[in-house]
Amino acid sequence: MKPNDLDNQHFETVIIGAGMAGLAAGIRLALAGKNVIILERHNASGGLNSFYSQAGRKFDVGLHAMTNYVPKGTKGTPLTKLLRQLRIPYDALDLCPQNGSRIAFPGCDLGFTNDFSFFESEVARAFPKQIDSFRALAEEVRTLDAFNLGAIPTSAREAVQRHISDPLLEDMIFCPVMYYGSAEEHDMDYGQFAIMFRSLFFEGFARPLDGVRVIIKLLQDKYRSLGGIRKMKCGIQKIHTSGGKASAIELDSGATITADIIISTAGAVETARLCEDQPADAEADNIGQLSFTETITAFDQQPTDFGWNDTIIFFNTAERFRYARVDDALVDPTSGVICFPNNYQYGEGRQLDEGFLRVTAMANHDKWCELDEEDYLAQKAYWYDELQKVTLGLLPHPKGRDVCHQASAANDGRLETAVPTLQSAIDIIAQHRIASDMFTPRTVRKYTGHLNGAIYGAPNKIKDGRTHLDNLYLAGTDQGFLGIVGAMLSGISMANLHVLQGD
Repeated sequence: MKPNDLDNQHFETVIIGAGMAGLAAGIRLALAGKNVIILERHNASGGLNSFYSQAGRKFDVGLHAMTNYVPKGTKGTPLTKLLRQLRIPYDALDLCPQNGSRIAFPGCDLGFTNDFSFFESEVARAFPKQIDSFRALAEEVRTLDAFNLGAIPTSAREAVQRHISDPLLEDMIFCPVMYYGSAEEHDMDYGQFAIMFRSLFFEGFARPLDGVRVIIKLLQDKYRSLGGIRKMKCGIQKIHTSGGKASAIELDSGATITADIIISTAGAVETARLCEDQPADAEADNIGQLSFTETITAFDQQPTDFGWNDTIIFFNTAERFRYARVDDALVDPTSGVICFPNNYQYGEGRQLDEGFLRVTAMANHDKWCELDEEDYLAQKAYWYDELQKVTLGLLPHPKGRDVCHQASAANDGRLETAVPTLQSAIDIIAQHRIASDMFTPRTVRKYTGHLNGAIYGAPNKIKDGRTHLDNLYLAGTDQGFLGIVGAMLSGISMANLHVLQGD
């Protein structure tokens, strides 16, 4: 069915966007027998969490880890709730837990696993005077009603500072929580902080062996099996309005469809600007300011062959952790996330064929978009190299048979006198690199439609999903539940609240 074939059709629910939230909302509604269609502007599902192919090699984007991991049979958690709501078996996700991760700051490292007691012991080791306060904070976070859709936003910084008096520990707690779920500069809503703290530290990280495409295919197949319609390369040009409601949806093709209810995962500002009764610059004060760049490198060896055993490293090299828009450069290399997709517990005989290293850092959307194509490619090459230097400065010097041979040859066979340097690490890694790529805020803007390339969307979330129109609702990033599990829960929650409640 082509977009024009939809002209004048009516649906009970139209969902804008085939990301995790849109697909989950579609499944939930299809399970209830609703006549539902998902419209996606691009040719791939997944939204912020998708994948692409380059020279036959598949690269994940978005997914470093699926947070909220719990072992099979664990009850009362976000993961088990969404699986029950979507009627998807746990084993279908092929979730493999992390080896172990860490937060790396100057002079201090904190390790953490999917066992919170280990993280607690690490805080006790590094911050013995703060451990009782940290436990009090953890207990408060554990019992907070963080999913209350009517809760008034409050400062997470202020809440944490009521317990934690050491600025270094405060920054080390916020670094991973913000990088994995804050659209706000410097601070975040305490409820959102609690959700992310639980998902990272109380629950944990896992990943399917084949990455995000396992999750996308699972959702697509489930939705299709229920008779749901999904139209790709089918963008929205305008939402027509009348009497305080959305009256029709005009597609990029010119076709027009109608719906009783619309659920948009396009973002709060982006959705408002689709509505014909809103000005072109609607909600200008709620545009996200935070965007990222990421390098992806493939090797002919596993990361562990180089002595790199961590799953994820959240790092900061500055005196204080700064989570804010980059104003004076294309990239801020002083903090970020290092991820090794190979370093999960995949089980005997299961491993990725190649080694992968992904490095994420904050970047300036406007500056990247101002570049002409030649400068754009040159700056990508430059910042790829710079981020590799930062990364190799934080990791153990690469080791292995090849490395030992090179070090021995460089010192006339006297291996014990070989002095590891950053340049030697760069040279060694370059010899084992078989592919690389990098995406920028310009890429994010192109494939998500988010203004400013803001991965986490608008800073002011709309927890109940309501808009100025009675039959138009938000789900996904700007409703406020982030991460893969959070996005799916957002789609489910909004479908339940605004479509199925009372049925």
